[in-house]
Amino acid sequence: MGAAPKTNKQGEEQIPRRHFLAWLSGVGILGSAMAGVFSTFVFMKPRATYGQPNRFRIGRPDEFPSGARMAIDSKRVCIVREGNKVAAISTTCTHLGCIVAPSATGFQCPCHGSQFDVDGNVTGGPAPKALSWYQVTLTPSGELEVDKDNEIQTGTYLSV
Repeated sequence: MGAAPKTNKQGEEQIPRRHFLAWLSGVGILGSAMAGVFSTFVFMKPRATYGQPNRFRIGRPDEFPSGARMAIDSKRVCIVREGNKVAAISTTCTHLGCIVAPSATGFQCPCHGSQFDVDGNVTGGPAPKALSWYQVTLTPSGELEVDKDNEIQTGTYLSV
């Protein structure tokens, strides 16, 4: 038969050490199982980050006069208009991602000194490649739309 429960000096029954350790082990295993299930559900939840859209409208073609080079810093793009042609060039430096500024000779990176010509080709500094050109389309409502998911060949313009 089982051992009689022990009592302390005040006459209260004590829990045997074996029962206490078994209970403690059960609580630990149950806690580990619950943590595993919780982490599995957290892992399955998608971690989508909703940033700025990569396709956006910039306005009507007549808002950009011929010869204009207008930087839209919030979208990290520069709109270039030459006659009846429009293009969008990235203003994100290909070295470390700084925002380049349009200048008289092209683009200049204020962070590390990279220099680009008017077409975005590297002319100096640590930048490893030219600035990207993005596709520009004309929407049915007559507005220009830039698609940053669709890089195009340097020197490709949209006729408007």
